Amino acid sequence: MSAEGMASRHTTHAPVDDQWTIIIRPQRGWLDLRLRELWRARDLVALFIRRDFVAGYKQTVLGPFWALVQPLLTTVMFTLVFGRVARLSTDGLPPFLFYMAGTVVWSYFSACMTKTADTFGANAHIFGKVYFPRLTVPIAILISNMVAFVIHFALFLAFVIYFWLDGAAVKVSASVFLLPLLLFIMAGLGLGAGIIVSSLTTRYRDLQNVVTFGAQLLMYATPVIYPLSATPAKYRVLVQANPMTPIVEAFRGAFLGTDTVSTGALLYSFCFMVVALTFGLLLFNRVEQTVMDTV
Repeated sequence: MSAEGMASRHTTHAPVDDQWTIIIRPQRGWLDLRLRELWRARDLVALFIRRDFVAGYKQTVLGPFWALVQPLLTTVMFTLVFGRVARLSTDGLPPFLFYMAGTVVWSYFSACMTKTADTFGANAHIFGKVYFPRLTVPIAILISNMVAFVIHFALFLAFVIYFWLDGAAVKVSASVFLLPLLLFIMAGLGLGAGIIVSSLTTRYRDLQNVVTFGAQLLMYATPVIYPLSATPAKYRVLVQANPMTPIVEAFRGAFLGTDTVSTGALLYSFCFMVVALTFGLLLFNRVEQTVMDTV
């Protein structure tokens, strides 16, 4: 074939117009969260959800049944230690249900916060190889933990029905319809707190060691093992300042009938969540641009 023919053939098969699907820019503003990219990466979120769920129970004896065993054993321990030995008040509710209600709510928030706090550290090997919206990882953590929450919640409802049939003073109120709002606030608080810590740990790695311990301490500042009514007056303001307090109290009030649902307190939690989540997203957006230089 002649040189002219080869050149003509090469020109025929050359692309006429390059269509770029994504443009990676190193610098962007604080408010440029690129939420459209996050929506386009929803399939990747689904893959991360599957990864988190499978990795959590892979090579375990009980597998997914741990999602049932963990809250059950925690509730039994709380009932024995705080109910039988310490004899803490439960506002007249069956101690087992009282502690399980607090455990179900706290487990979801705590898992979201602690796992999201390790976003950059646990995924540095992925972040350094390929570009994708980094927020897909913490979003996937929220949803995968939601699966565990549904299992815990189903177990809790089963015990509520059992105690109700057994004649316990338990009644479900109309506040149960607030459950989606409670979940939304818990998810927002967990995501906001988690991504703030994850952003800070890129420079101060010892903060990661404080997260799990801090979550345990925060649980004692939340009415998980005691009712808000039993809190001494001089400490009650501190407990009420905890944004998770209205969530736990509202959950118990809705499903156990303690009449502790406060609209004003829930509004405080919602506002706190909005502030924490907004600050966390802005900080996360700023840090992710240079994270691979420090992790």
